[in-house]
Amino acid sequence: MSERAEMKGPVTRRRRTTITGSGPVKQANGSNSHDAGEKPPQSPGAEAKIDDVTMHPSNGKPDREMGASGQQPPHSPSRKHMSVVEEFNERLSCHVLQESLLSSASGYSNYRGILNWCVVMLVLSNARLFLENIIKYGILVDPIQVVSLFLKDPYSWPAACLIIASNVFILATLYTERRLAVGTISQRAGRILHIFNLTSILIFPAATVLTLTSITPVGGILSLAAYSILFLKLYSYQDTNRWCRQLRRMKAKRLTRSYSCPSVAQSNGSAVQSHVSYPGNLTHRNMYYFVFAPTLCYQLNFPRSRRIRISFLMRRLFEMLFFMQLLVGLIQQWMVPTIQNSMKPFQEMDFSRMVERLLKLAVPNHLIWLIFFYWFFHSCLNFVAELLQFGDRQFYKDWWNSETVTYFWSNWNIPVYKWCLRHFYKPMLRKGVNKFLARTAVFLMSAFFHEYLVSVPLKMFRPWAFMGMMAQVPLAWFVGRFLNGNYGNAAVWISLIIGQPVAVLMYVHDYYVIHYGSTT
Repeated sequence: MSERAEMKGPVTRRRRTTITGSGPVKQANGSNSHDAGEKPPQSPGAEAKIDDVTMHPSNGKPDREMGASGQQPPHSPSRKHMSVVEEFNERLSCHVLQESLLSSASGYSNYRGILNWCVVMLVLSNARLFLENIIKYGILVDPIQVVSLFLKDPYSWPAACLIIASNVFILATLYTERRLAVGTISQRAGRILHIFNLTSILIFPAATVLTLTSITPVGGILSLAAYSILFLKLYSYQDTNRWCRQLRRMKAKRLTRSYSCPSVAQSNGSAVQSHVSYPGNLTHRNMYYFVFAPTLCYQLNFPRSRRIRISFLMRRLFEMLFFMQLLVGLIQQWMVPTIQNSMKPFQEMDFSRMVERLLKLAVPNHLIWLIFFYWFFHSCLNFVAELLQFGDRQFYKDWWNSETVTYFWSNWNIPVYKWCLRHFYKPMLRKGVNKFLARTAVFLMSAFFHEYLVSVPLKMFRPWAFMGMMAQVPLAWFVGRFLNGNYGNAAVWISLIIGQPVAVLMYVHDYYVIHYGSTT
């Protein structure tokens, strides 16, 4: 027995067909003559029921009716028919419109496998070089020799004494600011005292290193680096306090009741600390916290973390010790023999051999530089920041993605970049200096400190570091103008990999000629 019913609407026609045997008649909507929930008896001759089918006049393809429960029986003949049709369609057509993965138009960006392959190839190639070095030179790592780089006499520590003497300049800055805050000395006199103090910070250690023969080059570099950092810190300290005095005078002229420099708002998640205001910040505790904090820019209230994480602190300490040993081992085992073998080509001016030595030195030099970056900017600075609960941990950004030279110098050393931007670049712009001259002045100051940290400890004045830094100005212009994207990033990497070994070989060659040339 069959029924036909017309669906509402002009588009589709619905045909409901029920084929019955000797059993009871089952309705199209899924109900039967028995009560709800009671299972009807099945006769042995009952045939399978054909599902309701909806015919679409637009395409002529059957559409299965889902029934009251909204589900299709899994083994219905129409479903089997559709699966067969789909299988044949897959056999007949196997191509779609698409781009190759390595084409830029494909939009594909997951190259993790290729990156892993590059890392594996890098490890294998360097492992071969390391094995070759061991076979050729043997084990050259000597911890006792490392100690001799810092001390000539175990009972004389001139570099350490020189660093301890820096407290004189720290206290001179603090007491000068205290006198300025209470008005004991004039602003002009205070400025002259600060200029004299800051100039002495650079001249005194340089004169000591050049005069004393007991200071080794490594000890001289560490001492001058400490004084250079102190110079930048104390300049920021006096500059910030001068701004607070200017703000206090402005408020006094406006007859306001607040005579304090407003504290800087802390970031989310920072600990609740007692905020200080000017001149309440002029204390020994506040000064020495800033001296040891991993920043060059002073402010009255630093963002603080809630607590010291012991596990984080121990991880950074382990990294500091491990990478320090790794750096010393790589220098002794890899760089020193390569540099020694590079002296003869430089003396004979054999350019082909010089280029070969330069490229051979580029690999260990760059690897050591990368390890030093992680050791200092991540492990050491985070260790100090965690110990002091210093909240601002952005010591570097993604300089490895730099597409311009300017972006690299703005992101690989954030503490120095912030100092230059706050106390050098922006003040020059406020005085009417154009951006190009201000940027060039920043590179000029950086070139001075690079040369200061190399020439003075080596006790020879060669302009290689100065020229290398100033060469960044035309290089930045060329890369920014003619190279974009990946080409600019490659240019930045090439300048880092090749530029540093050139300067290293220049200084080592000149140092070797001056000190050992007469004996060979």
